[in-house]
Amino acid sequence: MEKIVSLCKRRGFIFPGSEIYGGLTGFYDFGPLGAELKFNLKQAWWRDVVQRREEVVGLSAAIIMNPKVWEASGHVSGFSDQLIECKKCHRRYRPEDISKVEKGCETCGGQEFTEPRLFNLMFRTFVGPVEDSASVAYLRPETAGGIFVNFKNVLDTMRVKIPFGIAQIGRAFRNEINPKDYIFRTREFEQMELEYFVKPGEDEKYFDQWVGERLRWYESIGLKHIRKREQSPEERAHYSKATVDIEYEFPFGWKEIEGIANRGDFDLKSHAKHSGQNLTYFDDQTEERYLPYVIEPSAGVDRIMLALLCDAYCEEDDRVFLKLHPVLAPYKVAVFPLLANKPELVNKTKEIYDKLKKNFITAWDDRGNIGKRYYSQDEIGTPFCITVDFESLENNTVTVRDRDTMKQERVAVGELSSYLKNKLNA
Repeated sequence: MEKIVSLCKRRGFIFPGSEIYGGLTGFYDFGPLGAELKFNLKQAWWRDVVQRREEVVGLSAAIIMNPKVWEASGHVSGFSDQLIECKKCHRRYRPEDISKVEKGCETCGGQEFTEPRLFNLMFRTFVGPVEDSASVAYLRPETAGGIFVNFKNVLDTMRVKIPFGIAQIGRAFRNEINPKDYIFRTREFEQMELEYFVKPGEDEKYFDQWVGERLRWYESIGLKHIRKREQSPEERAHYSKATVDIEYEFPFGWKEIEGIANRGDFDLKSHAKHSGQNLTYFDDQTEERYLPYVIEPSAGVDRIMLALLCDAYCEEDDRVFLKLHPVLAPYKVAVFPLLANKPELVNKTKEIYDKLKKNFITAWDDRGNIGKRYYSQDEIGTPFCITVDFESLENNTVTVRDRDTMKQERVAVGELSSYLKNKLNA
């Protein structure tokens, strides 16, 4: 993990939040390369879950919603952790950390603690000019709430038929007591969630189907060291009929990156009760009216991104490289002249760069010697490097180097775009 954290900071993937002011625990900023990797990851999920399916539509709901949404979902009353507090420094801990705490408080060495008490994990704010109980609102702790309260809107405006899904990618906020493991557990994060509405009685079939679909998706983006784990009845949320976690083997152990839950009709039933709205679905084929059951694949963008970085990190002889799937790599190709002090090589390289960047996210690099440039691009996961040399001026071909194998081949400049498209698609 230390090597990955160092690479992410050094190469512009992830920065500590508010770093010049000493940072803020549980918050991170994503640099130029991290922003590209994150965008590519979300785009790959959206393409697979939404755009390639006829029965799934997208949504982008507001982060701050009417607080009654979270009362109906149970978050206001039940979304909390038990905590103990050091009486000396007032730092809070989860009860399961008591064995570590008893060895001496991390900040003050205090040995006296309060009894466990509940602490709500939602960030509270106020809407409007007056800060009173009537203006209390919350930053959403999950994106699913926005989907459920828009269920009726989607039914009324789109030609959706059961089974169908509503998907959303967005930020969520949880006032975690103990953010840890880098970007794995933070206070601000992004989720990719799908609520898939099905006919009661068919939920188990679709639950199994989505578990298989999600595992195949991780394989398609090249993520290894994953497994599925069924939650025991004691672990599951009270509304869950079944839950499967997809876990990745991080350097700090097997941890969940996505959960697939059969939520039954809990959500629509609760929102119908609290809002007074009719949220049933009318099946015009069977002339039945019912509350659909919901299958929910819910994935953490930041956690998957960390898993990808861990999985891709490779050390080989004297080089470090990220073996990222080309679809996810921040840059698809880097272009550079063999010698940066030769105008004829630089001009030729610029021509090629300008053409390629219209179709590919392309990097330009003319620093240092050619070997250092290769290794620099390897370290950020660029799949292909193109070098313009003196032979290029004679026969209009360039050297294309593969990141993983380091093999090189000559390719005609006119064929570069099709060559790269074939390689990247493969």
